[in-house]
Amino acid sequence: MYTLASRLVDSNYSREEDQEDDDAIFAELEAEIENDADATVRDRGLEQLRLEMQRAKEMRENAHGRYMEITNEKEAIRISANESHCVIHFYHSNFRRCEIMDKHLAKLAPKYYATRFIRVFVENMPWLVEKLAIKVLPCLMCFVDGVSKDRLIGFEELGNNDAFETAALELRLANSGVLQKARNAYESGITYNVSSSSNTSKLRRGGQTDQDDDEFDL
Repeated sequence: MYTLASRLVDSNYSREEDQEDDDAIFAELEAEIENDADATVRDRGLEQLRLEMQRAKEMRENAHGRYMEITNEKEAIRISANESHCVIHFYHSNFRRCEIMDKHLAKLAPKYYATRFIRVFVENMPWLVEKLAIKVLPCLMCFVDGVSKDRLIGFEELGNNDAFETAALELRLANSGVLQKARNAYESGITYNVSSSSNTSKLRRGGQTDQDDDEFDL
């Protein structure tokens, strides 16, 4: 049951190849539940299925399970305010450590399907950068129920080492309370994509040494 439902949120799922649509998947799952001899269990299962399928569709439409870039500042603000759990990576395309952070976040996004993962180019977000007092990159802002709960600046809390494991970042974000897994019905089979931007800005190196994390000046 759950394996089939998870296909609804697989960003690479092709209905043309498999000649299935959401209604067909729902019908198959519904048939499985209706085989249950207990009418109460059967009714409860069907209602739960309908709710989960609807939520899976909504989350898929809102790009859950993918690590993606948001270029519009108003949209980034809307996401941070409306998503129950959200991680925003403020990055600059010239900074190598931002690229490293991207790779780790791309791995976490499909694992924590109920958390929205996005990245934003700092030069596209002047109001947010000033409002959140973001000075050093990479910077991760963690939002829970529309409120900024935590931030991760640079790599100092990750061992100040470019070769840190994804698990180290995962643990750090888990401690902030921003990581949320979805129920089995839609937590598997998700893929991600990341687009990139290129611009320039005045910057200098910050962190523990002059060659660690990046401080920028818009």
